[in-house]
Amino acid sequence: INELIQNRQLLEAFASIKYLEDEVIAERDADKYKDNPQEFARKSKDVDLLYNSITNSIQSIVAETLEHPTVEETLLTSLVTLIASEEAAHPGTSDIAGPGSALLGTPRRWREEWREAINKSARKRVLSIHMASKEEDSSWLDRHLGVLREHLSADLLKVKCAVKKCYPEDYRVCEIYVKAFHNAISSHLQNLSQKPLELNELYALLNWVANTYLSELLMGHPALKTEVNPENLSLLLTPDDWDKLKNNYTNSLKEKMKSYFGNILKLEITEKWEKEVQPEVDENLYNSSLSFDIQQIFAEHVKASQVISRGLEMKTLELCLAELHEFIPRFGEEFLKWNTSRDSPIFVPYFAAYINSFHDLVSGLQKVFEINTGDLQIVMASLKKNFKNIFFIKLKSKTQPLFKKILTKDWILATEKPNSLASAVSQFSEHLQHMKGPIGQELLCDIHKYVVREYITQVIKPRRKMKRETRQQVSERMSQEAKILNNMLIDQGSTSDWLLPAIHHIANIVGEKKKDKIKEHVMELCQDYPDIR
Repeated sequence: INELIQNRQLLEAFASIKYLEDEVIAERDADKYKDNPQEFARKSKDVDLLYNSITNSIQSIVAETLEHPTVEETLLTSLVTLIASEEAAHPGTSDIAGPGSALLGTPRRWREEWREAINKSARKRVLSIHMASKEEDSSWLDRHLGVLREHLSADLLKVKCAVKKCYPEDYRVCEIYVKAFHNAISSHLQNLSQKPLELNELYALLNWVANTYLSELLMGHPALKTEVNPENLSLLLTPDDWDKLKNNYTNSLKEKMKSYFGNILKLEITEKWEKEVQPEVDENLYNSSLSFDIQQIFAEHVKASQVISRGLEMKTLELCLAELHEFIPRFGEEFLKWNTSRDSPIFVPYFAAYINSFHDLVSGLQKVFEINTGDLQIVMASLKKNFKNIFFIKLKSKTQPLFKKILTKDWILATEKPNSLASAVSQFSEHLQHMKGPIGQELLCDIHKYVVREYITQVIKPRRKMKRETRQQVSERMSQEAKILNNMLIDQGSTSDWLLPAIHHIANIVGEKKKDKIKEHVMELCQDYPDIR
């Protein structure tokens, strides 16, 4: 009998075992073993062991069904006949055998053994898929899931096309194989999700569960549509495990975003500030890659999370915005800290470039993601205010020494060139024409106002009395400098043309000899600037 089993002649082997089983039962019923129960126990065990050997063969045949390149249809057909023969041989027999009779005459449940063999085969097939270590391959999980999909798809199509026809309808072969593989994959993914995974690995797992598994690449394959009903499949991951996986992903993404922003800041410091590289100019505007880089980061991760779920998409966007809110002030602090450490000529160009870039960033995020940028604009306003304060501190430090020279002997004698003040101011104002939006023009107007105010402040300070000839020289020098300053600032974009006559009025008063004419000049000054009364 063992030889028959080894040669897979299972029907013949079963017939022989059944004959032996019936013989032992008949002898038992005839009280043949009344005085020799050990002999009965030995023969009963022999029958049981022979049946177990057939059970093992059933399991091997099921396992080999998918392991071998071709399906042995004759073997599977005989397997069905074998199971049917066994079920017919023990019809309605009680599962509970009589005392001392072991399992004689009881059902062997080979159909259940067949189902369990399919479950074991599925688990073995899933666990046999190669999985490289993280050290060997940084994309180990993505690659593993890809191979898993290929093998699983091939196995299920093989079941549908070659295995199913070997079994009767009531075996529900495809349904059982699908369920077996589904449970095996579910268990495998549960184990994978418990590993310490990095961002790309967490995403690979999320994406595979959310999009690949039920797609046409696997369970949704057109050839399997009649066999697979997604509604009948349990969740691959429990709700708790799914939520945990998404939380791990967002936590990992948060650290990744911090790293992104840290690298952006590091590159700005090492490649631009320290090397004092001038910012790029695009369409006459100073340009920084900050806006583009940050929007690319946002788009990449929000788009990726979008295909997982709407909830994860919104959480990702919120996370990115929160990290951006932290980054902007830190970036501003580092920029101003660097500026404090050195008096660099690129401060103003980069001041303009960053204001342009952050302006583009806010409008870009608002347009692409349709979000309320109110909080972000508050952060931006604070940054602009800090930058502007430092801008004027630097402007004043450069120009105050020149303002203090006004009406000094050297200034009157024209030792100081009439355009020296304008040159100092232009080091700041000329860059603002490369700034986007109203802030550049507002700053130019503020500079214009500052220059005129400081100029007049110096002129009207109490001083010793000047000779008429000197007063005339001063008047001419003031008019000359006023013309240079006003023309320069207007050309650069200042719209404060109301400031143009101010210094000229004072110059006329200073240079006038006749009292009645002086009164006329004062009246003209008051007409143009009534608030000075």
